[in-house]
Amino acid sequence: MSLLDGSSDTSAPKSRSPAPDDPEPPRKKRNNVSETLEEKQALLLTSEDPSPSAAADHAPTTEPAPSSFQPRCCPPAAGSTIVLCCHGGAKMAALAYNLGKREINQHFSVRNAKLLALGAALLISACHAVFWGYSSHGDDTCGYLISSGRFLGEKVWQPYSCMTHRYKAREATGCLRNQHVTFVGDSRIRQLFYAFIKILNPYVKEQGNKHENIPFEDSRENIRVDFLWYPEVNGSMKQCFLSLSESTSSKPQIVVAGAATWSIKMNNGSAESLAQYRINLTDIEPVLGKLADSSEVYWILQDPVHEPLLSESRRMITNERIDAYNEVAAGILNGTNRKSRSKIKIFSVSRLISEETIEQSLDGLHIPETSRDISAMILMNSYCNKIMKPIDGSCCQPAPPLTIIQKLGASFFALSIGAYVAISVIQRNKHRKNKMCTDIESGEEKKPATVSPAASALEVALFSFSKLGLLMAYFYFCDRANLYMKENKFYTHSSFFIPIIYILVLGVFYNENTKETKLLNRDQTDEWKGWMQLVILIYHISGASSFLPVYMHVRVLVAAYLFQTGYGHFSYFWIKGDFGLYRISQVLFRLNFLVVVLCVVMDRSYQFYYFVPLVSFWFMVIYGSLALWPQITQKKANANNIWYFGLALKFAFLLLCIYVLSRSQDSFQKIFSLWPISKLFELNGEVYEWWFRWSLDRYAVFHGMLFAFIYLALQKHQVLFEGKGEPLFSTKVSSVLLFFSVVSFLTYSIWASSCKNKTECNGMHPSISVVQILAFVLIRNIPGYARSVYSSFFAWFGRISLELFICQYHIWLAADTKGILVLIPGNPMLNIIISTFIFVCVAHEISHITNDLAQILVPKDMPALTKRLLCITLFFFILLFLSAVQH
Repeated sequence: MSLLDGSSDTSAPKSRSPAPDDPEPPRKKRNNVSETLEEKQALLLTSEDPSPSAAADHAPTTEPAPSSFQPRCCPPAAGSTIVLCCHGGAKMAALAYNLGKREINQHFSVRNAKLLALGAALLISACHAVFWGYSSHGDDTCGYLISSGRFLGEKVWQPYSCMTHRYKAREATGCLRNQHVTFVGDSRIRQLFYAFIKILNPYVKEQGNKHENIPFEDSRENIRVDFLWYPEVNGSMKQCFLSLSESTSSKPQIVVAGAATWSIKMNNGSAESLAQYRINLTDIEPVLGKLADSSEVYWILQDPVHEPLLSESRRMITNERIDAYNEVAAGILNGTNRKSRSKIKIFSVSRLISEETIEQSLDGLHIPETSRDISAMILMNSYCNKIMKPIDGSCCQPAPPLTIIQKLGASFFALSIGAYVAISVIQRNKHRKNKMCTDIESGEEKKPATVSPAASALEVALFSFSKLGLLMAYFYFCDRANLYMKENKFYTHSSFFIPIIYILVLGVFYNENTKETKLLNRDQTDEWKGWMQLVILIYHISGASSFLPVYMHVRVLVAAYLFQTGYGHFSYFWIKGDFGLYRISQVLFRLNFLVVVLCVVMDRSYQFYYFVPLVSFWFMVIYGSLALWPQITQKKANANNIWYFGLALKFAFLLLCIYVLSRSQDSFQKIFSLWPISKLFELNGEVYEWWFRWSLDRYAVFHGMLFAFIYLALQKHQVLFEGKGEPLFSTKVSSVLLFFSVVSFLTYSIWASSCKNKTECNGMHPSISVVQILAFVLIRNIPGYARSVYSSFFAWFGRISLELFICQYHIWLAADTKGILVLIPGNPMLNIIISTFIFVCVAHEISHITNDLAQILVPKDMPALTKRLLCITLFFFILLFLSAVQH
């Protein structure tokens, strides 16, 4: 099976079995009657239905009646069919275990899980809607940005309900170009002023007279930032604000003000000083309010002090007095209350930040560098997010307006739901009329002889599109509307490795015997995809890309996915020789259906979901390599060995093309910049991202194709021993290969863990990642006992790996994977559990919808398939036209 293509037959055992003319390897026969009896006893004990009738069905006819024969045998060990005799208590425990398992499966089925997920999503959505409706800030996340939050770790502040973007100098200057910013206040405001301008220019030094005005100007971008020294709230400060509000040439777009500690110090913390502060601030409030009509005005509440470090001249500045002054300021200038007419914004978050960091202060009064840097970045987010619209800065960003394509997509889903409901009502009324007919002679009702016909293809399609429309509404509300909250990622080793250990334990616990024991059989590849996908999900949600050793190992997992793509598709085409249009259409539909729908609903380019374009591209490369003249298949090569030479030439030519393209980035980008190909591979108007993704694993698919050919050749010549419990090669060869595989696997991991430079390691990765992939394949398949079992837990996730990978972008992560979706605020662990549960259920349902629609929209009948393909082509041209119109 090609990796993540969602198809059910690509890697099916049939596609990997030898050709019909290849002899099957001999199998051992079991003639021992006692072993046969033991197997039947084991079957009796491990039956999913432990009822007496089920036991009777499985019991051999030659055994005595239950009253005379009571086997006391335990269930067989994993990978074995031989039971062990023991006491009757163990038998009862085994029966109880199977009965409990059956009851659990009955009540906790996938269908019930999806209903529970639906109920949870509706309830959570209602709670969030009510919360935003009654919140003091409404649905404006700016209020929460400047008033609340928590520390995720050192120097990492998380506002309540939204994400902050870390602005760099280029972005900050782009936002503040032709802008004027003014800071008014005391020495703490001066600290904030310097932290703010260091975002614009990191090389600025704090210099000059601290008790005077300090200007900053970027003449190239026409940015002006001033600090005005007004340490007390008095008439001088009022006159300053009057001048700013009446200025016509240099009226600031942002005003940041605050003061109180000088008043406390100069008046020795007297009650009269607090009363005068109240009078003065009340007098200033109308002037600030007028200024706020045309500017963003922030009043900074006073940060706490660290009293043990205060000098004698500052002992009167206590936290109790600071709290009293803050209460007065908040009461007079409370612009965060939506019922207030004032537009002045109370910046209280700096106080929360300093409460955690004030002990790092050098003198107990002035805030440490960590606090002021975070506060300055919050100020930048508060003003610039609505201008720059960064993906990972959801605070203060309004929901984006709907595009033409999104409106048409919503209309289509609404029509599908309406049509399905109408057809269902009509069918139900028709069924109700024909449900019973009256027997005139007896006066009794009896059922009609005819059976109601199965649902038509139109009904199935409308039902599937209706479900998909509801799911897409959930996607939109999660990651485009402001209904749900979002948070930034924060990496810690425990946030990555503890979930890894947890899923590893679950994967080992849920193990079963495989249906067949061939190398890379269907169960094993599903298992492989499953655990890799789970690791990648944990990698994404934990933000582990910042830790280079983890990043390098995850890069190997992505290469392994592509390796499976080459292996599975080459095996299918080589063995079956099926190069028909139906096969291509099925694979491409299953790969791309969900992504195309998300491009419409979420207003994102195709290349944004980079892995699907990558796998689709390589599938077409594999198809072209084998389908173009001369077509070479296993059957043709077996008839004449000269075709093996032709296949070798095709391999060599493919490798040469990959190498040439990888050496010329300009040529690569010119090829994929041609219209309409560019519409598939551009991201933000450039194809660089496509070049980076393609070149990073450019040899992985080729390695998979080559491995598949070598494996099938060895299998044809009966070099491999793939019986149950048998090592893959002879004992000596297996031991040597296993030793070198383990050494190679560990060597690569040591190298990846010692990587210091991501660019250099990425440069080596395409050529050497195959070492760890092949090492894993051999370690997993050489021992017979390892090849005979698989993890059903991992395999279940592997069957929906495509949907898991794509859905995570919007309903598990947030802000296009930059953040984390928050369904349950204030409880990160519970939030992860519930959001993961809903996310997995949605991915599983979308997998079923895709399979159902694939049967309808991609029929086997060639004339019907041709018409559908013409319609799909027309659909894409309409999308291109609408995309050009809206841009």
